[in-house]
Amino acid sequence: MSYSPVSSEWFKNMALLSISKSLSGKGISSEASLFPTGDIFTNLLQAVLSGQDQQNTYVPENSSGSFITNNSPILNGMKDYSHLLDDNMTLGFTDVSTDKLNSALKGKLSNMGEFFVEAGRRYNINPNLLASIAVHESGNGKSHAANVKNNIAGMMGKNGLRQYESVAESIADMARNLRQNYLDKGYDTIAKIGAKYAPVGAANDPTGLNNNWVKGVNNFFYSFTA
Repeated sequence: MSYSPVSSEWFKNMALLSISKSLSGKGISSEASLFPTGDIFTNLLQAVLSGQDQQNTYVPENSSGSFITNNSPILNGMKDYSHLLDDNMTLGFTDVSTDKLNSALKGKLSNMGEFFVEAGRRYNINPNLLASIAVHESGNGKSHAANVKNNIAGMMGKNGLRQYESVAESIADMARNLRQNYLDKGYDTIAKIGAKYAPVGAANDPTGLNNNWVKGVNNFFYSFTA
């Protein structure tokens, strides 16, 4: 069945209104000003429209080829910060504790905290952002790409996933790419970065993992900075 732009917009508005009602406990109103706005509601609407269960959100594949869910060791014991907006984040460089990073980094990312800090300082990027993207993209250092290609950020080349001599080289290349192709071009929040870095509906994302990129990276970023 196909929908006209009018009927599609009506459906979205009704879904937004339903979400607003469930969150506020207020009755349905015809006032447009009551419609919720902002990234959090956009994400909620996306979850409703895609039929996804927010308790079974997927993040990148691990080395065995399976997927890591919110019940996996990566997320167990971690506070859920994904509901917070990222408009006021500091994505420029700031000193962070390498010990705190290293306590969370596993697999191929183990003890790589100093390289995230070094790359962050060189390219004026918050090391926690670099670490968050790497953790999300590599299943915390356990993905096939991380183990076989030292590729911890999903960086692509002409022939597919890039091969690196070391994880440190991969971290530096990710930082260079984020500075030159994202931050310097106005992609200054995780939501904006994610829209380009892992666009929803991309041809190379048949299982829809990109739907969870912003939420996942946000969650890790807040856990590192809390």
